[in-house]
Amino acid sequence: MFYDYIVIAIYFVLILAIGVVFSRMASKSTSDYFRGGGRMLWWMVGATAFMAQFSAVTFTGAAGKAFADGFAIVAVYIGNTFAFFCGYAFFAHRFRQMRVDTPTEGIKRRFGPENETFFSWALIAFSFLNAGVWLNALGVFTSAVFDADISVTIIGIGLTVLFVSVLSGAWGVVASDFVQTLVVAVVSIACAIVALVMVDGPVNLVKNFPGGFLIGPNMNYPLILFGTFIFFLPKQIITMMNLHDSFRWLNAKDSFNARKAALLAMTLMGVGSIIWFIPPWAAATLYPDAPADYAQLGNKAADAVYLVFARNAMPIGTVGLLMAGLFAASMSSMDSALNKNAGIFIRSIYQPFLAKRSKQRSDKKLLRISQLVSLISGIGVITAALFFASLKKLSLFELMMSVSTMVQVPMMVPLVVGIVVKKTPKWAPWATIAVGFLVSWLVMNVFTAEVCAGLFGIESLTAREIIDMNIILTIAGHVFITAGFFWATSLFYNEAKDTNKLETDRFFEDLQRPVIADDKQDAVDKQQRRKLGGMVMTMSVGILLMTLIPNPVWGRMMFVICSLIIFMIGFLLRRSAKSNLSTTKA
Repeated sequence: MFYDYIVIAIYFVLILAIGVVFSRMASKSTSDYFRGGGRMLWWMVGATAFMAQFSAVTFTGAAGKAFADGFAIVAVYIGNTFAFFCGYAFFAHRFRQMRVDTPTEGIKRRFGPENETFFSWALIAFSFLNAGVWLNALGVFTSAVFDADISVTIIGIGLTVLFVSVLSGAWGVVASDFVQTLVVAVVSIACAIVALVMVDGPVNLVKNFPGGFLIGPNMNYPLILFGTFIFFLPKQIITMMNLHDSFRWLNAKDSFNARKAALLAMTLMGVGSIIWFIPPWAAATLYPDAPADYAQLGNKAADAVYLVFARNAMPIGTVGLLMAGLFAASMSSMDSALNKNAGIFIRSIYQPFLAKRSKQRSDKKLLRISQLVSLISGIGVITAALFFASLKKLSLFELMMSVSTMVQVPMMVPLVVGIVVKKTPKWAPWATIAVGFLVSWLVMNVFTAEVCAGLFGIESLTAREIIDMNIILTIAGHVFITAGFFWATSLFYNEAKDTNKLETDRFFEDLQRPVIADDKQDAVDKQQRRKLGGMVMTMSVGILLMTLIPNPVWGRMMFVICSLIIFMIGFLLRRSAKSNLSTTKA
């Protein structure tokens, strides 16, 4: 455990260094702080889009689901992959072409200033819930590793995240996301290879999984599993490709880089969807009683299974590297949420208030206020995480799905469908959300999984089937009823009463007009490559030093190989910064 502490400490120093190195690039203006001035390269944007969907939940709640139910968990991540493909095909470049600094400015252009204010407050409040789930997941895992009180752990991690997010803005968040993507990739691949060796290959992994690999235990009606997979596809599009989550594509330097970023995120998610879960699948055979080691976590005990595998099967120091990656992944998700909240508050709440009072503040002053907003938002996230930690009866996966399907989906439906359906009345977005919450309430209290099963003559469902059926019913309700309601509001559209018509028309025209980087972009590109290349090479040296930890020869060789791969990526980035890049068109 001593070596794990050392690894985590060094990793944190590296992440803090990234924040310091990139803080100067975020200190020029609020646009730089919120979205890097819209000058980021595709591989940075793709990495942050990927990491936005990757947090400690993947190695905790999702791993626990994989350990218990087998292949079923992949449905969620295939949904993510499909959503990124849709981003590449339709959404990503259009979001960049909105020509805004924050997502709520895009909402203002599409739906008008009243809806901008409504969504600003609603989305800030929702981000507390979402980021609270991420922080709670990290707290569960960390408390299990270090045998610490989960509340103290959540507060400590949350305060660390606050420091980094306030310091570095969008540049630091995205840069750290790229470095963290490399760490997650090498650790995941190494763990997957070791797991496959220990279970004698993928064939035996599938063959020996308890209860059946494809269907899993406690599933008497496989059609329910198939339905879950089908409905996760539109659900992930709704929750990932909407005007609120457009912030990840606003960073790209042009339309082409936004599309390439979506393609990179799709590739990483598609490959990771299998690699991430090989260790917990193997653990179901190798360590079937793993949850018993963490009985103090209640129904969340299975969420520590990845830790059990890393401790028992991997070289000394891997747990520290895994924990460092989990810290950084969840920190990046929280950083993004806090940074986004600051942008929403300043541009859509604070500045309009100033305009009404005929006061003006300099951009530097607004930048300082943005940092204060990030601080306050972080305290809200910590509070939400502490509340979720008190819910012992819910596993992390159930908690994540409950927040996502019952709260997030109805809020995002108008922000997705509104990109396709142009003519809707001013009241359509908030009325749709009200209908969506009603649908969620009806599924929870009236048209439940048990009631639905009774309609088909099914007398009883297992606990797992009830959870999956509730997910299916909730998503189906939002896809057909909530989205259908928003679409139907176009019947009540009155062009003469649409005070936002001119701006809405310009908004849809801009969605079709590509963004082309200006002639100053070349210098920014070189700066990104040079700074990140140096940080990546430094990280590779840190991993190489892990060969000094007393491990078997194969364990030391694993660290050497990981170090060489990461070093080569950093070297190529530095080299590309020195080469003569082609002149960017104005």
